[in-house]
Amino acid sequence: MLRGFFVIFVLCMIAIVAVFGFRGQKSTQPPPEVFPDMVRQPKVRAQAPLDFFADGRGPRLPVAGTVPVGYEMPKPKTEDMPPGMTGDAPEEAHTRVAFSAGTDYFNTGKFGDQWGTGIPLPVTRELMERGQQRFNITCAMCHGAAAAGNGITKQYGLATVVSLQDDRIRKMSDGEIFNTITNGKNTMMPYGPNIVVADRWAIIAYLRSLQRSQHATLADVPEDHRAELDKPASPPPAAAPAK
Repeated sequence: MLRGFFVIFVLCMIAIVAVFGFRGQKSTQPPPEVFPDMVRQPKVRAQAPLDFFADGRGPRLPVAGTVPVGYEMPKPKTEDMPPGMTGDAPEEAHTRVAFSAGTDYFNTGKFGDQWGTGIPLPVTRELMERGQQRFNITCAMCHGAAAAGNGITKQYGLATVVSLQDDRIRKMSDGEIFNTITNGKNTMMPYGPNIVVADRWAIIAYLRSLQRSQHATLADVPEDHRAELDKPASPPPAAAPAK
């Protein structure tokens, strides 16, 4: 038994010396690393040459047509277009679609130190359709298509999702909702780095329409259309007798 122990001990010592070498030994070769822990890793360094590509350059040119995240090309100038979105102001256009690039109400949802209310963009059909699209992509999986808090994630255990149809949310200022989208709240992650400022306001505009659709009153109906609500519903057509 003792002989077996010495054999194993000698083999272990040989393995250790073979792997780690002798202390103080000098060599022109880099020492072997059993667990490098990503201390040295193959990667492209800024402004550094690289033999991997035929031109020897590490940094590569962007794909043709690539634009920075959050940037939109200036649009042709129209009369109803808000300031900063015209074709003759590319810098302002860049700011208007950026990720919270300013300190005004449009970028923070605040007037001074108070939450503000109001959509700082023309509420057009295009804006509402954009808000519906962004809401369905970003919000509906948790809050549901009608913002009732019954999205698909709730079926998989995320029970902390609130209904945006609650009276508390309906009375919440637009600026505070904007801040919640930007910075997140409780278990909701911040969407500021993912959703540009204009799209956040589009989502809020669409959310307000969802809330109003679920809590509408007779006063919300134009007077010239109220008479139609008093008409009795027409009965369904009778089924044809079977032959």
